[in-house]
Amino acid sequence: MNMTNWFSQMIAFEEKKAMPILFFPSIQLLNISVVDLISDSKNQANGMRLISDKVNSAASVSMMDLSVEAECFGSKIKFFDDEVPTVIGGIITYQKEAEALEVPKVGSGRTGIYIEAIKQAKDIIKDKPVFAGAIGPFSLAGRLMDVSEAMINCYDAPDMVHTLLEKGTEFIIEYCKSYKAVGANGVIIAEPLAGLLSPALAEEFSSAYVKKIVDAVKDDFFAVVYHNCGGATIQMIESVLGTNCSAYHFGDAIDMRDMMPRIPENVVAMGNISPAKQFRNGTVDSISEETLSLLKDCTKYSNFVISSGCDIPPLAKWENIDAFFNTVDRFYKEMI
Repeated sequence: MNMTNWFSQMIAFEEKKAMPILFFPSIQLLNISVVDLISDSKNQANGMRLISDKVNSAASVSMMDLSVEAECFGSKIKFFDDEVPTVIGGIITYQKEAEALEVPKVGSGRTGIYIEAIKQAKDIIKDKPVFAGAIGPFSLAGRLMDVSEAMINCYDAPDMVHTLLEKGTEFIIEYCKSYKAVGANGVIIAEPLAGLLSPALAEEFSSAYVKKIVDAVKDDFFAVVYHNCGGATIQMIESVLGTNCSAYHFGDAIDMRDMMPRIPENVVAMGNISPAKQFRNGTVDSISEETLSLLKDCTKYSNFVISSGCDIPPLAKWENIDAFFNTVDRFYKEMI
């Protein structure tokens, strides 16, 4: 599938499909725990298939698990039955530790399971693109240092941060190439920690390295979608767009009404119904109202595609998810 053409057609089509980051709620369809899901490639592929069959989404999207790459580097991970895994503390404090850190082989830890899951998903999902997921370079470095320390180290220990960024970027590139090799149509790079940086720091410590990944793996048949759910993305949008990703996905910390005028008309931008406030804790009425409001305000931009603001939580209510898709479908049918 030519993904360059696919995104161009997405802009051209008057009737658009939503593309939320929807994967973890598959545990409810499979009647399993999050641990069962992340530990088994067959469960993941079947979860993607069930969601693909159930909702009218533009693409099938894998999980946004920001712990898997850090685990490969040696981070400790806390697992939950009904929540996404999290990294516990940092493992790098000094420059010498950063220099000594070995870049792991792709396939170590759970990466082998996740790659196999995408391979299986491609075998059973034929009617839409299949996107894998990977962490962004600064977000990975932040988990290796500890998130709060990463912000300070950009000022106090920039050489150490760059050392970790170089190693993390090397790993992410190989990880994306492995997804590409098993047939993924693209990858969503999650770089939320960069959303806390100033525009200048975001350019130096995030965008420059994201662009290295894009340059190494993106082509007409493999897309790279950039995700950032930080509150400073509007201020840093120039450097974000400079990464040359295939499309951009934004969280609900910003207003898409303010973001869309800053996006070139030939570039897809996606967002941003709140995963927590609406998908997880909202009601059918509240998410329908919020979705309709955003559609009314942003569909004047042909490159706008409605989505969740981030990864939809495992225990998000399926009645809310269904209401979101029903509202989108009804809006475009009535508009046309």
